[in-house]
Amino acid sequence: MKREEIRFEFGGAMAETVGEAHGLTDREWADLDKETVEIVGRLNAARAKTPYRDLPHNKKISQCDEVLASAGAKKGKFDDLVVLGIGGSALGLVALATALRPPYWNHLPREKRGGQPRLWVMDNVDPAEFAALLDIVDTERTLFNVISKSGSTAETMSQFLVALDLLRNCVGKEWKKHLVVTTDAKAGVLRPFVEAEDLESFSVPDGVGGRFSVLSPVGLFGAAMIGIDVEELLAGAEAMDKRCSETTFEKNPAAQGAAVQIGLYRKGKVMSVMMPYAAALRDVADWYRQLWAESLGKTRSDGTQVGPTPINALGVTDQHSQVQLYRDGPNDKVFTILAVEDFGIELPIPDAPAGVAGLEYLAGRSMAELFHAEERATVWALARLSQRPTVRIVLPRVTPHAVGQLLYLLEVQTSVAGEMLGASTYNQPGVEAGKEATRALMGAEGPIKNPAAKGLPAEATTYAALRKRIEAE
Repeated sequence: MKREEIRFEFGGAMAETVGEAHGLTDREWADLDKETVEIVGRLNAARAKTPYRDLPHNKKISQCDEVLASAGAKKGKFDDLVVLGIGGSALGLVALATALRPPYWNHLPREKRGGQPRLWVMDNVDPAEFAALLDIVDTERTLFNVISKSGSTAETMSQFLVALDLLRNCVGKEWKKHLVVTTDAKAGVLRPFVEAEDLESFSVPDGVGGRFSVLSPVGLFGAAMIGIDVEELLAGAEAMDKRCSETTFEKNPAAQGAAVQIGLYRKGKVMSVMMPYAAALRDVADWYRQLWAESLGKTRSDGTQVGPTPINALGVTDQHSQVQLYRDGPNDKVFTILAVEDFGIELPIPDAPAGVAGLEYLAGRSMAELFHAEERATVWALARLSQRPTVRIVLPRVTPHAVGQLLYLLEVQTSVAGEMLGASTYNQPGVEAGKEATRALMGAEGPIKNPAAKGLPAEATTYAALRKRIEAE
């Protein structure tokens, strides 16, 4: 199989295309070159602090061999794989499945899925949705994969408790064969349970946060179970790691991408829109939204609040939904178009029937040609007509190797961008207050560790005190 590099094209974000007020001048680009290359050098020297960067080439932490062995042993034994996880424990796998499995995977008959299971990623606690899923799967033919590093995530653990009860009631002593746990290697709530019950498990690598975990068992196990070539996925990421480690600006797409995004953020482009022109990549944009928001939306030590707002869209669907705002509304956004050169199918457009006028221009063309024209026209209208800074990431084809490149590029771009903003890229203190408040309202008792660091009021030293404060307000 031919392996092709994905491309980053930034001309549509430069001043010569969209004007000095909205694009980057040659002088600004040169300054960003120096800034980002220095950051890349520092990141390269401190890779131990970003262990997600070892996942593509270190099988010990990616656990690729163990993942493949487990998935191979289970082939044909399960009709459904239900993944219990939220945020980074869900979005990466969803992106992989949408990109690298045929459309409508769960609706295909078993033989067209090669004997691999349907995939259900349950990343919410809507009771009607979860109960409906449990009604349509055959418990005796279902595998559950619970993913939580800490084992204290209320949403995932509530689902886990429901699923565990269902398994014990429906399959009795065989319940352990229907459960795989992905959690911290040593600590957390789930690890002692795994050891006590001798359950099959994978480890979330130390120092790898959820939104950077797609190339670990968090994403790889589910991907392997539905037949995605995870070795090619990792090979693509490894190839991109070499490019993203370059200290020559022109050779490093992560440095260039961060330079565009943060360079223009400093010029008032406070929103970052990702718009794939491929239905297969629609959930990559959803995954990117969490990656960008949780990593960069921070309050710095000096009290300054920073972070571009990520927005996901879909071409061509959102040409008829959001592009009106994007072209005629506030010019405060950077646009990233995900483009695909070869969809693997053309799908010719038949001639219009007699009496239907005005469609002659479609005669002899294909839907693939139309899709490419829609993407090209939108980029032209955004950048050339409306001076909206627009970049393109181009995939020759949607393959595991190309998707591995894409996801890894966006991860390293985020690391560089975080350094440019002075943000603490790998934590997420803004979500902790809501988590602790949820626990308090659900009846948790005992002390709360470091309430101030979690954004809670000073008196919220216990769940009882926090519950009292919430109920009073």
